[in-house]
Amino acid sequence: MNPGEPAAALQRALALSQQLLIAADSGDVATVAELDAERRRLLVSVRHEVQHLDADQRLVLREIAALNDQALGRMEHRLRAKARDLDMACAGRRALHAYAATRLQR
Repeated sequence: MNPGEPAAALQRALALSQQLLIAADSGDVATVAELDAERRRLLVSVRHEVQHLDADQRLVLREIAALNDQALGRMEHRLRAKARDLDMACAGRRALHAYAATRLQR
């Protein structure tokens, strides 16, 4: 890898991480997966240069990790919200069946 390539790859990965966070906020799982795959390819390409990264490049890596943590947290939040919605729908369905059964007995 040429001397400027790791820095460029890290900057592109940072931009993808920012886009990924926006996609995670909107719940666009397909876009999150696409952006994550592209970002992963960039980070894998820089993997062998980690020992030679300067302080600014290491800071970019930390920022990428922080954005990734935020995106994961937002996706997990959405997952829990969907799970709660499904639980409520199931509880409502059970209640509907229970009330329907008691009405027929009168």
